[in-house]
Amino acid sequence: MEFKDILRELREEKGLTQAQLAEQLHFSLSIVNKWENGKKNPSVEAVKILAKFFNVTTDYILNMDN
Repeated sequence: MEFKDILRELREEKGLTQAQLAEQLHFSLSIVNKWENGKKNPSVEAVKILAKFFNVTTDYILNMDN
């Protein structure tokens, strides 16, 4: 699974829209949309914020958990 799929799955498990996720984490809606559509990759700092918010490891969110 790619980052974009993992992010969408985690977001949907929390019952959040892209707009709600963006608002809660102080990201723009457009960046969340680009991540989920695979048009842009998140920065290292954004990955850390997302991992903490979803209570997963950065390795998990980047699909590096083996």
